[in-house]
Order: sequence, then C-alpha cells, then structure tokens
Amino acid sequence: MATSAEFLDFIKEQLQDFGTVSVRRMFGGAGIFRDGLMFALIADEILYLKADAVSQREFEALGLSPFTYGAKGGKRTVMAYWRAPEACLDDRDEMTAWSRKAFGAALRAQKPAKTAKRGKGRG
Repeated sequence: MATSAEFLDFIKEQLQDFGTVSVRRMFGGAGIFRDGLMFALIADEILYLKADAVSQREFEALGLSPFTYGAKGGKRTVMAYWRAPEACLDDRDEMTAWSRKAFGAALRAQKPAKTAKRGKGRG
C-alpha cells in the first residue's frame, strides 16, 4: 500500500515544531530527513522513528514494534525504526519530543567522515 499525499502532509504538519524537515518518497513509502539525516520513515500510513540502544527500550516499554520487510527467501528484515507512539499523531509536543529522540539516534548512527590517508614519507 502506498503512502498517501494527505498522510505525508499531516506528518509534516505535526513536525512543524521540530524544525525544517524534508520528505523523500521511496519504495512506496517515504523517508523523513532533517539536516540530511533520515530519522523517520513512513510505510503503509504508519510512522516509524529511528531507534538505537539508547532509545529502543522506550519503544519496547510501550509495546511498539520495529519496522520489518520481506527479503529474499521469505526472511523478514528488521530495521532500526520503531512504530511511533499514537500520541505523536495527536499531539505536536509529543511528536517533537519523540522526533528529537529519533534524530539523536540518527546522529549517533552517522559514520565518521573518511579522511584522506597520508602517503608514507609525506609531511
């Protein structure tokens, strides 16, 4: 099921207090980005937020589940995005608070920029 333009607009509206975000459609859903980092995704009209070892327990405590998709051979792949609490859809303050947690997880997951290796005998 594709994600509707109306749902994307609703989510962007809920995120207004979080700051400037961009939405990029992908694989029938969408990725939500801030400062070039994807911190949320939407699939089948469900919002998922990035989680990591620091924040995952908060999602689990609410009985929320991670985003999964079918992969080759019938196996399910589990991603580091967890279903957003329903309160995020009803309350902008909740959306902002949870989006900050998700963005924090995205920041922590960033790979360090590669630096050019210096050749032997140089400077």
